[in-house]
Amino acid sequence: MLYTNTQIATMDADGTYGLIRDGALVVQDAKVAWVGARTDLPAKFRDEATEDLGGRLITPALIDCHTHIVFGGNRAKEFEMRLNGASYEEVARAGGGIVSTVTATRAADFDSLLSEALRRVDVMIAEGVAVIEIKSGYGLDIENELKMLRVARAIPERRSVCVVTSYLAAHAVPVGAVADKYIDDVVLPGLRAAHAEGLVDAVDGFCEGIAFNPDQIRRVFDLARDLGLPVKLHAEQLCHLGGTKLAAEYGAISADHVEYATDADVQALAASNTTAVILPGAFYTIRETQMPPIESFRKHGVPMALATDCNPGSSPMASLLLTMNMGCTLFRMTPQEALAGVTCNAARALGLTDCGVIRAGLRANLAIWDVQEPAELAYRIGWNPLYKRIFGDQP
Repeated sequence: MLYTNTQIATMDADGTYGLIRDGALVVQDAKVAWVGARTDLPAKFRDEATEDLGGRLITPALIDCHTHIVFGGNRAKEFEMRLNGASYEEVARAGGGIVSTVTATRAADFDSLLSEALRRVDVMIAEGVAVIEIKSGYGLDIENELKMLRVARAIPERRSVCVVTSYLAAHAVPVGAVADKYIDDVVLPGLRAAHAEGLVDAVDGFCEGIAFNPDQIRRVFDLARDLGLPVKLHAEQLCHLGGTKLAAEYGAISADHVEYATDADVQALAASNTTAVILPGAFYTIRETQMPPIESFRKHGVPMALATDCNPGSSPMASLLLTMNMGCTLFRMTPQEALAGVTCNAARALGLTDCGVIRAGLRANLAIWDVQEPAELAYRIGWNPLYKRIFGDQP
């Protein structure tokens, strides 16, 4: 198929739009066969079936590089309790918080978890998303961590979307457990089992005062390294504990949240070629006030990705378009940085090299938008301008 009369943001020039005015793009065998100015279209493509896009914008299909979309139940009741004045301690005593999600996830069977996850996936696909990272972390025992990852692996069998899985058993310490023993008894053997079953693309952890310290995460990362798996880390979301430097030490593909990262932390990420994943949905939901060091990331050349962090507690949203607006409005990212954050830099955060940009030879994961300028994607709120999503060669 030949697409003409279009603007094309290739996102293939150091995070800039790489905008081609009056462009043309050829999709052949699920890949981009050619892209450039219409006037430069090679003769061999001129007789292809053609769609005139009426000036619409083409971008890479979007990538949500940090989600927790496989889970049971919801936390709307505790949301209401907090707004009616209940403290976090009172919510926890009533069975709220991550405990409620773990309980519901353990109780849910494979089919019900998959059905609920697909509802969230459909929302994402409708906004032009073609790649979704999905974490475990609400099972907190080997059986249920594996169940979550199996559900994630089943999603591409039912939807035209790519799923990247992250093993996140080091997400929270179960009630009544001791952190180090939990790592010995669940996290490490569970990782070996998940890897043996082919369920893991990367290994994640939650390095915070309410979860695991750097020495405990180091043990998880050592096993990941032995298994040849890349690592990523929830770091410096609620306090400064040293997670960002730990991520850099292990050459993590991403460090996520990073609100409390220092300039020295940012320099360490730059040296390790680690992408910073910015998660404004969680910042908004928990009413955080410490903003991530955006200017420091710019200064030191650390790529910034954006993601929904879709989860039942701290970021119950599935809109990557809203995430782009939040990144700009809350953190003063530019629209160009926001679009790079959900395309080329999101691909970097997942270690992917076949998508996130528009370039001849790469997979034709594309989004066609009913807009004239790329900035419109981050500018509007509650508005979905998607005209068509192309996944390989599947509309």
